[in-house]
Amino acid sequence: MPMTELAQAAVLPPNLLATGLLIFVLLYWLTVILGLLDFKTLDLHVEGGHDVPHDAALSVSWLNHALAFFNLGRVPLMVFLSFVALPLWAGSILLNYYAHNTSWLLGLAFLLPLLVGSLLVAKVLTTPFVRLFATLEQDQAGATNPIGKVCTVLLPASQHHLGQAVVRTNGDTLMLNVKVASDAELLKGDTALVIDYSATGRCYLIEPYDSH
Repeated sequence: MPMTELAQAAVLPPNLLATGLLIFVLLYWLTVILGLLDFKTLDLHVEGGHDVPHDAALSVSWLNHALAFFNLGRVPLMVFLSFVALPLWAGSILLNYYAHNTSWLLGLAFLLPLLVGSLLVAKVLTTPFVRLFATLEQDQAGATNPIGKVCTVLLPASQHHLGQAVVRTNGDTLMLNVKVASDAELLKGDTALVIDYSATGRCYLIEPYDSH
């Protein structure tokens, strides 16, 4: 398929959703390359409380098992989504092209099995990365323990909203996913103290800090 024809096919109604997802992924990685975001900024965090109803606990358990099956939580969300977006887009383009389909409704019907197939492809392709990211996290935790250190907030954070902060120590820069331990809200540029790590939220807990 020539490039001009491919570009035209990409913006046809039945391919718009797949094209939109691919563009989102490409723009995200562009911001990562430019240093505007950390590649774990949109990472997936599934939290389960201890004092939740039995039915809710079962739902959370089922969700965690489903996510683990697709390696989500073991590889960053955007890495997984990247491996979903490309086969989904390519499959949508090819299937609608050879079916001579320009209908948005039929394209949506095609998209559902394509999405399932792309999720399975992404699971296979990300499996080699599971051990790599586990090793990287262990090395990062062992090399620099940010607890007790002062950080600077990069993305706003609160008790219920995940943000991002940076710790600079001994020439090293450590990017952290953070939440505020109290009911305070921290904005970009605020200084905070890293006080603990939440295993359930997979983020560090911080509190406002004033050095003066």
